Amino acid sequence: MMMASTDQSLLDLTDKETREKLSLWDRRVDAMAPLTEKQTDSILEIRAAAETLSIPSELPIEDLCSLSSRSLHSPFTTTVPASTEDVLLKGFQMLDMESDRIETAQQFFSWFAKLQTNMDQEEGAKYRKTRDHLNCYQEQCDAILKDVSAALEHLDSLQKQYLFVSNKTGTLHEACEQLLKEQSELVDLAESIQQKLSYFNELENINTKLNSPTLSVNSEGFIPMLSKLDDCIEYVSSHPNFKDYPVYLAKFKQCLSKAMHFMKSHIVNAMQNLTSQLTKRDPLGLANADNAFTLYYVKFRAAAPKVRSLIEQIEQRAEKIPEYHQLLDEIHLCYLDQREQLLSPSITSTITDLTSQNSKDHCALVRSGCAFMVHVCQDEHQLYNEFFSKPTPKLDEMLEKLCLSLYDVLRPLIIHVIHLETLSELCGILKNEMLEDHVHNNAGQLGAFDAVVKQMLEDVQERLVYRTHIYIQTDISGYNPAPGDLAYPEKLEMMERIAQSLKEEQMKLMAQESTFSDVQLEDPDARRNSNAEASRLQTTISPADLHGMWYPTVRRTLVCLSKLYRCIDRAVFQGLSQEALSACIQSLLKASEIILKNKTQVDGQLFLIKHLLIMREQIAPFHTDFAIKEISLDLKKTRDAAFKILNPRTVPKFFRLNSHNAILEFLLEGTPEIKEHYIDSKKDVDRHLKFSCEQFIQQQTQIFVGNLEEFLTKVAALKTMAIQGGPTYNLSQQPWAQPAKINDIVMATYRVMKSKLPSTLQSMSLYLANRDTEFILFKPVRNNIQQVFQRLHALLQEEYSGEDLQIIACPSMEQINLLLSVNK
Repeated sequence: MMMASTDQSLLDLTDKETREKLSLWDRRVDAMAPLTEKQTDSILEIRAAAETLSIPSELPIEDLCSLSSRSLHSPFTTTVPASTEDVLLKGFQMLDMESDRIETAQQFFSWFAKLQTNMDQEEGAKYRKTRDHLNCYQEQCDAILKDVSAALEHLDSLQKQYLFVSNKTGTLHEACEQLLKEQSELVDLAESIQQKLSYFNELENINTKLNSPTLSVNSEGFIPMLSKLDDCIEYVSSHPNFKDYPVYLAKFKQCLSKAMHFMKSHIVNAMQNLTSQLTKRDPLGLANADNAFTLYYVKFRAAAPKVRSLIEQIEQRAEKIPEYHQLLDEIHLCYLDQREQLLSPSITSTITDLTSQNSKDHCALVRSGCAFMVHVCQDEHQLYNEFFSKPTPKLDEMLEKLCLSLYDVLRPLIIHVIHLETLSELCGILKNEMLEDHVHNNAGQLGAFDAVVKQMLEDVQERLVYRTHIYIQTDISGYNPAPGDLAYPEKLEMMERIAQSLKEEQMKLMAQESTFSDVQLEDPDARRNSNAEASRLQTTISPADLHGMWYPTVRRTLVCLSKLYRCIDRAVFQGLSQEALSACIQSLLKASEIILKNKTQVDGQLFLIKHLLIMREQIAPFHTDFAIKEISLDLKKTRDAAFKILNPRTVPKFFRLNSHNAILEFLLEGTPEIKEHYIDSKKDVDRHLKFSCEQFIQQQTQIFVGNLEEFLTKVAALKTMAIQGGPTYNLSQQPWAQPAKINDIVMATYRVMKSKLPSTLQSMSLYLANRDTEFILFKPVRNNIQQVFQRLHALLQEEYSGEDLQIIACPSMEQINLLLSVNK
């Protein structure tokens, strides 16, 4: 009972405090939880909605009367019970108070307090039950914590005991490990001492083997002994801090010297014995060169396996041990000396035989001699590889000595060759056949031969350049033409007649063949095509285009350039080509002047034009620049400054320090200038060709319409005088411009054109023999003639009457064009 009253007082106190604290939430001043305007609006909306809630169904019917009229408006659909008593009876039964009666207010309040107390007890019962459970859990946890504390104390005791035992065990283990370590160190030290001593102990064994009278370098134990000796020397050399290092190193070196002496003696004796055997068979090496060479290589190849293994051992050690490298050099020298001793007489004999066999044919001599040395070099390299596995430059030095014997024989012959054809062919043999074919494909074995051939090629090229300079001076610049060389156009006409006769004979043969057409089956289209082809070839090939009909200097120049192009360097070729082309152009100019004097002007000009065209066409395939740079010294400023010094008026001013001091001017401004200018022979050919064509066009125009141009020039001068204020004129009244005079000029011009134009075109066809070239060259002449007649027609129409025009009888433009087109 006391417990219930205490709980009731706590509940009352709690409710009161709760209401007080809630009242602090939204008070107007210092509100603990103030609401925002939006929150306040939300509460008002909830309150408005709560006012219209439906009436609970369990509310007694009598209470409906106490509800306001506003509340009765809400829908109420609950079924009304039969009477108020039934409702109250059910409520009291639920509260176990069906026997009590409430008649006074005191009873009601007593009942209500009891009811409230029961409700509070029922509501707090679950909390009290939960509190009791929690108290039990707390007691159990306290017991568990106590047990855990006891367990931890036991664990601490166990840990202390474990640490004590562990420390004792670790100390024992460390002591055992230290003992094992010391034991292993002692074992390793003993093994190391034994290993180090093994190198020193080998000295006695090696000495015993080297001093043995039965020792042979070919025995099975010699190579392992060398390996062991090398290891000992390497080990002793790498430990200079040993006490007896110098003594043992010297002893090991002495043993190495003995072993190397045995190997060298064996290899050298083998090679020398081979040489002595071969020399005894052929003391001079001259009896039969081919058999001697075969025997030399066969014997040495047969002996190579006997010393190959030793040489391989020496080569393997030569890179690391200097003594072996020196021994290998000595063996190389011995081998090469023996080979040179054997080969030198035979090579000299063979070259002498080749020289006697090809004494008149230098090209065959060079080709056969070089081919022989190529085989010697290749065979020597192959034989060297039978003995040695690593190359040496001394082999090429020895082979170069052998190749120089060929060079010493060929050089005196080369420097006495005077023919450019022979020199150019020698260049081709050395450059193309030897260097590009043989040396390029086998550069490793032909290195020595390559050096000698290049030296020989330089000698040939030097001789070729020298002879070319002389050839240009004597056979091109200094060429004196024979009468037959300048027999133009007779040579061309003769060749044309020969070609025409050959054509007629061919036509006769074809006509005779056609008489048997009834027997032979032949395609008429094929015959027609063959006839057309033959006629086309006969008409397009000009006598002037034949190589033999060229002027000798042109032929010599082009042949010379064609031989030089692939034989010498590009820069040297450019200089020689410029010199040759310039000399050729000068010779053509001289020949053209002689032809012009002896024959006609047309012949001289067409001769020059044709040969310049040939030169331009023939030098086009040379893929090179025909321009060269020349450097000259210009002394003009030096000369002017010197004249100023020598001037008497400048002598008193020598010592004046101003701009008029002649000595200062000489020092500052009298320096010679170096000028560079380029000479392009190809452009020189084009320039002379252009000038010759322009001269031909101008002279032909003068021949055909020169009188008319002179007449038109006089008329133009007369008009100019009148325009500049001179007297007025009437052209028809001028004595030299009367219709009859003009008729004479026009008729003379027309007759000249009619008579000389065909011969001019025939000469162009004879020399040029190219319709396109003839058309291009004659087109300016035709245009000039047409322009002159057009000007004449315009002048006559302007200055003369119809009767005067009939007297003049000037040919119309149609007639002029017809005349020019007929003779085109």
